[in-house]
Amino acid sequence: MTNIATILRIDPRDDLATALVGLAQGDSAGGVTARDPIPAGHKMALNAVRAGDPVLKYGWPIGRATVDIAPGDHVHSHNLATALSGLEAYSFTPSAPEALPGGDATFEGYRRADGRVGTRNEIWVLCTVGCVARTAQKIAEAANRRFAGRVDGVVALTHPFGCSQLGDDLSATRGMIAALARHPNAGGVLIIGLGCESNQLTPLLESLDGADPARLRAFAAQMTDDEIEAGLAAVEALVEIAEHDKRVPCPVSDLVIGLKCGGSDGFSGLTANPLVGRVADAVTGAGGTAILTEIPEIFGAERLLMARARDETVFDAVVEVVNDFKSYFIAHGEPISENPSPGNIEGGVTTLEEKSLGAVQKAGRGTVTQVLRYGQRTDRAGVVLLEAPGNDAVSSTALTAAGATVILFTTGRGTPLGFPAPTLKIATNSGLAQRKPRWIDFDAGRIAAGQSLDQATEGLMALVLATASGRTTRAEENGEREIALWKRGVTL
Repeated sequence: MTNIATILRIDPRDDLATALVGLAQGDSAGGVTARDPIPAGHKMALNAVRAGDPVLKYGWPIGRATVDIAPGDHVHSHNLATALSGLEAYSFTPSAPEALPGGDATFEGYRRADGRVGTRNEIWVLCTVGCVARTAQKIAEAANRRFAGRVDGVVALTHPFGCSQLGDDLSATRGMIAALARHPNAGGVLIIGLGCESNQLTPLLESLDGADPARLRAFAAQMTDDEIEAGLAAVEALVEIAEHDKRVPCPVSDLVIGLKCGGSDGFSGLTANPLVGRVADAVTGAGGTAILTEIPEIFGAERLLMARARDETVFDAVVEVVNDFKSYFIAHGEPISENPSPGNIEGGVTTLEEKSLGAVQKAGRGTVTQVLRYGQRTDRAGVVLLEAPGNDAVSSTALTAAGATVILFTTGRGTPLGFPAPTLKIATNSGLAQRKPRWIDFDAGRIAAGQSLDQATEGLMALVLATASGRTTRAEENGEREIALWKRGVTL
């Protein structure tokens, strides 16, 4: 027999609870007897729900029952379906802003000439086009051997695009490279072009308003006798400047964190996501910035963010970005609810509404102060909403381009991927943390095992500040640094 400690009911209005450990048929928990086996992370009904009625979790509907559900039933895709369909109308009904914790914590960062603060002092090697991606990688590999220890590293951030693109699709690629080139974690930037690509080097360089010209080098490989040696000479010049940069004490108000989840499971909304939300509150409460993205993974929970909009202008921008993304799905003949992924479903997440209600917890309780379109950079404190898809690499690249200097990435399934900004992988369950210690930086599963949210928040916040001060992440140790661009137009 089991007891109430084996399940968690999040809100007293909820029709179900999540199993913290697997329940066998006949086990009792919370005064209810399981009528089916309930895997860990999956849901057991606590109330009877009639077919067609909404099913509540987090105090909100996560879909509709497709058949009658009895107390003790396993609630999943066999008896629960999404209620999402098309575009919705919204009204501005703001909630009262919540008081957030402040504090005087600091980290050791690199203060740049434009006032922004980096958490790394690296040389980034970027490319205009995929044709010279391998060239950029060769230059970075050789430079790391030749200039080891003089900066935090030389990193090639490459992509396969930049040619055979048109219009807004080409502009988006150019804009992302330009945003990365102005990132405060880069003490110097080398941009390599080919010469004949659509994403021409000259207009890209002209778009770099505000960039420090002393910390920027660029050339076209077709115009150079030996592109590798030319690249190494350029990197050396950048290293000679950046190696004099020093870390200085910086307040948390200078920190910009990116909020991301990937490979979510039934524990994501119970452990790691609310924990990250606590850290987001600590950062924004101190005057810093937290950026939330993955617009398709707020469908069904968007009203929670809309109610926290600073004013009606921000509310309108949230509505616009949500409905634009829904229209993007509809225009391609896809349902807006084509989510969760197979891994999410296996982990206990049933509908997009359930996934979204868990995902938005990463943004904590702060006021939404700004909405950014893909490729734009933040210039506001508070919670910022960024247009990007749910794809891990695309959205994490967009977070970095928007200004995130540390990314908090929650995961229930695990992934080795790393991104341009140092990325902390936060496991939703202890099993993952124990299986994949080379991937995972922090185990939020300890919350399900009984550790208080306050204690876990203190531990994760300390790790965030240490990472911002130079402690390497698992992904950095493993050499996992990737970018991915959002390709939306035709290919010539």
